Amino acid sequence: MSSPLDPAHTASFTLGPASAKTAVLLLHGFTGSPWEVRPLGEALAARGAYVSAPRLPGHGTVPEAMLWAGWREWVNGAEAALTQLSRFETVFVAGLSMGGLLSMILAGRHPTRVSRLVLMAPVVRLRAMSGRALRLVRHRRLELLRDRWLVKDGTDIEDPVARAASPMLERYPVRRLLDLFTLQDLAQLSVPLIRAPTLIAAAVNDHVVALEGLERLHRAMPSSRFLLLQRGFHILPRDTERALLLSEVCAFLEPDESSASETVSQL
Repeated sequence: MSSPLDPAHTASFTLGPASAKTAVLLLHGFTGSPWEVRPLGEALAARGAYVSAPRLPGHGTVPEAMLWAGWREWVNGAEAALTQLSRFETVFVAGLSMGGLLSMILAGRHPTRVSRLVLMAPVVRLRAMSGRALRLVRHRRLELLRDRWLVKDGTDIEDPVARAASPMLERYPVRRLLDLFTLQDLAQLSVPLIRAPTLIAAAVNDHVVALEGLERLHRAMPSSRFLLLQRGFHILPRDTERALLLSEVCAFLEPDESSASETVSQL
């Protein structure tokens, strides 16, 4: 059994006034935890929003917990978190990496409930050739491969202080990566159903997500804006351009005309 991560760093959190009219659901990434999106949650709460950031099933504890939680549990967890915000007049959803895929699925299922959508480096297409190759053969008989583990050697963050502080699962089952591919398919099917104005944020030097996949996603979503960050890697809310990202996301989620713009933003 692996040593557990510090729950003080990986736990779910809520911030902001419960009496707020607006709520924001924040969804973290694959093998990650709410720690990844906490800076954004704090920035949104400071502007008066109620923020909920659940820890997805199987995440943020020990690698072995990932054995019992796959794409269905992640979708159900995101759905349950959205349902808990039913008392708020307006609900926004923002997701990082795999959380971006889940956010797309929620926005497609609930087009009248999700008012705005923020996708931070949504993993619509992996950058690594090995991951893309595995996706191509995922429907073949891979019983031996499914039972294997993949080791993580670090978190894709450029900022050295944030990278050192990042709580990281040291390994995860290959079968969970196959579940990530299923979420990619479900998110892609959700694109035509999404009605919410969307901000897609990406970093040029992201080592996890292929930039061309995000550019295609932007073109497929007429009501989307594209924010391209020149510094930082994959975990955008914690990396070197976090101040710019947080400012742009908060402005986008404010109910004014400028944040509804559909033009491309490259910074």
